[in-house]
Amino acid sequence: MRHRVRGKKLGRNPNQRKGLRLALATALLTHGRIETTRAKADFIRSDVEKLISLAKRSKLHDNPARVVHAQRIAASRLNNDRELVSKLFNEIAPRFENRAGGYTRILKLGQRKGDAAEMVLLELTERQ
Repeated sequence: MRHRVRGKKLGRNPNQRKGLRLALATALLTHGRIETTRAKADFIRSDVEKLISLAKRSKLHDNPARVVHAQRIAASRLNNDRELVSKLFNEIAPRFENRAGGYTRILKLGQRKGDAAEMVLLELTERQ
């Protein structure tokens, strides 16, 4: 039974999972769409949506300390990549200010030829 078992392991140890999460989130926020397997897309989707929600919520407040705090939280989750954090707060989050959620979409592409893994396209819904 899977009662109260949270998260996916993806056949990796914790350090490899952390690196995979960082690489996929960075690629998605940088390029706006990535082609990956269904399991990896499900693995990263909630993390990216939480980052976008964090950036959106920080812009609602006039208190600059809250904005800085949110930027530091986002930076800690994105390996302190300043360019990516500024892109998240200045370009990506304003695109979603009228959307309550659902910042990403998953489009099925079929099976990969080598191992028949289900491939998907994970993309941000409001693309430029």
